[in-house]
Amino acid sequence: MSTAYFLTGTDTEIGKTFITCALLHRARQAGLCAVGLKPIAAGTDAQGRNDDVERIRAANSIDLPERILNPYRFAPAIAPHIAAAEAGCDIDFAVIRSACDAARQQADLVIVEGVGGFCVPLGVDRDSADLAVDLGLPVILVIGLRLGCINHALLSAAAIIGRGLTLAGWVANGIDPEMSHREANLQTLRDRLPAPCLGVVGYQTGPQATAQAALALHLPTGQN
Repeated sequence: MSTAYFLTGTDTEIGKTFITCALLHRARQAGLCAVGLKPIAAGTDAQGRNDDVERIRAANSIDLPERILNPYRFAPAIAPHIAAAEAGCDIDFAVIRSACDAARQQADLVIVEGVGGFCVPLGVDRDSADLAVDLGLPVILVIGLRLGCINHALLSAAAIIGRGLTLAGWVANGIDPEMSHREANLQTLRDRLPAPCLGVVGYQTGPQATAQAALALHLPTGQN
């Protein structure tokens, strides 16, 4: 079976999908068939499309059926457990696990992107951390570089390791172009996080942003 990772972030809106797509781009450069999944997405346009899902779909090496790419999609852009409750839907981990297994039969590399931060609730008695444990995948942590990121990163890493999961690596994503003492913050992250840095991505905009970000990244476990 192919290599797979669970990708999470230190918070919402810190560039998880951007980094997922950049890692997929990097994998394709290395000659791998690579796909991303967004099992749970909240927020759709008038046509029922979710922007994160569409970006991942465009970055994938192959076209995946919706039931594999994005099993759960909710219209309002709100916390997933609230959206699911309003829709009268239970997020079933078995459905997501089946989607992940199906994707791994078709690709060399699979990245399963979480929703929100690592511990965001997904139901009354379960959260994103429980999903990561259920999938049993090593974790890639995306850190949004801004004031407060060190605390968020260390807490997230502790939560990941505390659940018995492997922190495969972390990516620093420059979401604040005016961040003060950026290099000092990065050095602190390197010194304190118990996992390799997979890349530092500067603040990126424009149509070539994903390709440019991919140049700053490398894949875990020696894949380049």
